[in-house]
Amino acid sequence: MSVKVEVIKDKILSENWFLLRNFTYDLTTKNGETLRHKREVYDRGDGATILLYNREKNSVVLTRQFRIATWLNGNDSGLLIETCAGLLDDDSPEICIRKEAVEETGYEVGEVVKLYDLYMSPGGVTERLHFFAAEYNDSLRATAGGGVDDEDIDVMELSFPDAWSRVKTGQIKDAKTVMLLQYALIEGWLTLG
Repeated sequence: MSVKVEVIKDKILSENWFLLRNFTYDLTTKNGETLRHKREVYDRGDGATILLYNREKNSVVLTRQFRIATWLNGNDSGLLIETCAGLLDDDSPEICIRKEAVEETGYEVGEVVKLYDLYMSPGGVTERLHFFAAEYNDSLRATAGGGVDDEDIDVMELSFPDAWSRVKTGQIKDAKTVMLLQYALIEGWLTLG
């Protein structure tokens, strides 16, 4: 099913970090009525994320870093515990996530499994996020991780019960991370006991 959309105005508001645009458009509804919408849309490119997990240890590797948007919205420290992630830039999702895994966590992962791709905030952000998972072990640790250039990332290896407890207590509030931890639990890759 397709919809009829007529763009009336497309104005660039900012090109500082990514692209922020203001759109005015007419949307024709299924009953033929025309609705005029005015929306701002943030285009930051697509990204990828990966859950690194170890069945033998029943553990995951997560990262912790400062996220100003969370600090501005009630996260006192601004630190967020997350799965490794990054923007695709000009890479394929799999190439991107392999690079990010080494840069952020220090692990050179072997086989990666693509789980799905989702729009994370479709009301105003164009980004589509590609979700992956891969098993890790100590022999795959190539570097200490911690990021590159202007990144300051802590690498955290947590038991799965500890990570899940942090979701329940609100210490892990990142949507992509919660979704990947839930996926691992549902698939039986990791356990709470």
